Parts: sequence; structure tokens; C-alpha cells
Amino acid sequence: MRSIAPVLQGLFLYPRHGLYLDFATIRRIFRPEAQRQNMSFRSHLKQLEEDHSLVRISAPISKTYEIAGVLKQLEPRPVLFENVQESGFRLAGNLVCSKADFARYFDVPVSGIIPLLSRAIDQRSPCPVINEAPCQEVIIQELDLDLLPILRHCERDGGYYISSGVVIARHPVYGQNADFHRCMQFSRNEMAVRVVRSRHFDTFLQELKAVDVAVCVGVGPNVLVAAATSVEIGVDELEIANALEPLPLVRAKTVELLIPAEAEFVLEGTVYLERRHPEGPFVDLTETYDVVRQEPVFVVKAITHRHDAIWHALLPGALGHKLLMGMPREPTIFKKVNEVVRCLDVNVGPGGCSWLHAVVQIDKQAEDDGLKTIQAAFAGHRSCKHVFVVDRDIDIYDPLAVEWAMATRFQVDRDMVVLEKEQGSSLDPSAEPGTYLTTKVGFDLTKPLEARGKVYEKAEFPKVELSRYIG
Repeated sequence: MRSIAPVLQGLFLYPRHGLYLDFATIRRIFRPEAQRQNMSFRSHLKQLEEDHSLVRISAPISKTYEIAGVLKQLEPRPVLFENVQESGFRLAGNLVCSKADFARYFDVPVSGIIPLLSRAIDQRSPCPVINEAPCQEVIIQELDLDLLPILRHCERDGGYYISSGVVIARHPVYGQNADFHRCMQFSRNEMAVRVVRSRHFDTFLQELKAVDVAVCVGVGPNVLVAAATSVEIGVDELEIANALEPLPLVRAKTVELLIPAEAEFVLEGTVYLERRHPEGPFVDLTETYDVVRQEPVFVVKAITHRHDAIWHALLPGALGHKLLMGMPREPTIFKKVNEVVRCLDVNVGPGGCSWLHAVVQIDKQAEDDGLKTIQAAFAGHRSCKHVFVVDRDIDIYDPLAVEWAMATRFQVDRDMVVLEKEQGSSLDPSAEPGTYLTTKVGFDLTKPLEARGKVYEKAEFPKVELSRYIG
């Protein structure tokens, strides 16, 4: 059994951050290696089926609009489509749509997600490399992307899109990188890849002009959330995934990359900076359409997959997309805020597109703690547009509670911070076109340490046993 030292370290690592976890919770978060299973996309589906939450659909259904429509209407219930009309492969979606889903998968409470991700980032570890892997049970070099269940989601989409693919690339100096880039199919073996400027993969492309990649579809939640984290260039996100759960890798067949051995599908090939193709329109995180751009071309050279592989669909702008965008930003905000005040929790929730709004809960010790929190939160997530700071008695997962704090504890002339013409997010439709400059606002919704006049606490009604009076 592993030494108890890491558990004791965890006990002292987080109480000063305001996360007072009981011993049972600590054990769940820092569970011994023997209890950590090598989970995968396939075992995740099995877990959902055992929980009786997976919806199976056996009726024939089209990858053009129909699957996306069913997933959206059944959201957040996970769905497995067993009969995709245009493809011989099955497809699953809505697999992790909430923080509760993510917490349940890792056997931690929702309050344990931030320490879990923080620890994985800080204590990432090299992945084991194996010689044979399920993701390479079938190798295809005579390509036809039309045979894959790549979805067309909405009527104005520019084409059929891979939105769930984790793109793995390598740089001779920085090493491997894993992140998300949507890919729009436009021929039997070519796709246009949306590359956000100044991101790590863009740096690779700008320097190398052509970058070999592996687009991995159907990976476990540990790989998904690790690929969505924001870390310094040179950090291999797959090592973060391995710290969450053991992640064996295997060498790709046609490119010099190490890829998740348990993936369902892997598309290997090269992205070319100078070869361009129109990409878009496509539904963005804000549930609005992004514009059409000339983007780099991905030429697929080989496809490997499991026997009886299952495609993973991630609905654009839906709850699963929002979770993977917003949740990995919470540890970075938490870390920055905790440098200046005592931070208790952070929620980057779907109401703010899981990107533009952050609610930060603090243990207020000084009158200016709220204002310091605002500045630190924007430093922790530079794309954030609005920050709301609340006291420990406010449930940050309840929008009505946050709105109540604004109604009763906030005065615009003293509690609001306005940052004009700041660099914002390309995802914000209201930001200045081209530059994405925006006005950021922070709201200090904390109560004063000394009340003058009325009190700020909600009255509590008596607790009674209703069974004594009704039913």
C-alpha cells in the first residue's frame, strides 16, 4: 500500500485555502494507487450503464442533424446510438455534462474537484509506454472520412465536424502538447482546423510550418479535462491525465507521437500552416455562430481504431462542451485568488457560457478583500469578463443566491471595479471585432465586516418534522 505521507500532505495543503475536507473525502481524493483503475472511454460507458443512466437508441438515425437533435433534447442524459445510418460505428454523447458527473466518475465530492485538478497539475507524472494497444487493433490507410460518424450538428454549420478530438502534437523543444481544436471535414481525407492564435499549437505551427498530429476521439474524462487545462508551454497535458488516472501510451503508426492506448479512434496526419481552407460557420461556446475563417488544413494519412469502436460526440455550445471549457479554469482562478485572500471555492458556470463569468467564494478578513479578489480572478482567467465575489454563506452554484447577494450587499459606487479596453475573449460576440477588446467588470458582493444598520444574514426558519403534520 502506498505511504500515507501524500494524504497527510493533502490535509495540510488545502485547509489554508478554505477547503476543510473530512478524512473520508481526503481518502477519496488521494486514493491509493491500488484503488485507481485504468479507466477509459469504454469503461466509462460501462459505468454509466451499470448506473442505469445510459439511454440506448437502436432505431436507425442519421449523423446529419438527427443525432445532434436527440442529444440536445435528452441533455444531460448520456446516450448510446447503436445504428448510425451512414456509418458502421456506434456513437455516444452527453457523457459528462455536469460537475456532479465529473465528481462521480472520480469518486470525489464536487467540492473536491479543484484540489483534485490542482494536485494533478502540480504532481503530474510521466505516462507508461506500451507496445500494443486497443486503439490500434484496426489500421486504415485507404481513407474515407465519410465512413466515420462525424456529425453535422446544426443547419448553418459549414460542414461535418469533429468537436471531441484531443489533438496531440510535438515540438522539438517544447515536447508534446494536447488540446482541443475543432476539425471540419471538406474531403475524403482533409479537414480545416480552427487554430486559435497565440495558443501553444499555433506557436508550433508558426515555427514549424507543418506539424504532425494525432486526433484522438473517444478518450476517458482524465484525458478530456487534462487537454482542456491551461498550463505553460512545454507541459505535457497527458502527464496531468496520468496523475488523475493511469494513462498508458503507445507510439502512433505514421507520426512520431505517443497517444492514449485506450482511445477509440486516432486520426494521424499533418497540419499545414500555409495550406488554407474556409472553416465555419460553427456553433461556439456561447451558443452563437462563429464566423468563417481561412484555417490550416489537416491531411489525414491513417486512421486506427478499436474493434467495434464507438465514436464520441461532443455537442458544441452544450453542457459537456461548457464543462470542459469552464471547469479547468477554476483551479487557476483559485490559485491566483488564494495568493491575496483566503479563497474557498470557484464556479465558472454555464450561465456565463462556462467562460465569461466566474463566481468566487472567499472567507473575508479585510474590507478590501473583495476588490483584491476581483483583480486576482481576472489574472487567473484572462478571458473572463465578469467576476462576482461572495461570502462563504452564499451558495455559488445557486444563481438565485448570487443574485440575492447582489441585491442586498452591493453598491455600485463602492463595490464595482471597471477595467476598460482589456483583452477579452474571441468567444464573446460583443467584444470589439478583430481585437477582442472588452470592458471587464468585477462585483464585490460581500457584506461589510461591521454592519451599520440592518444585518446582512438571512433569517433561518425552524426545522420541523413534516411527517408529524402531513402525510
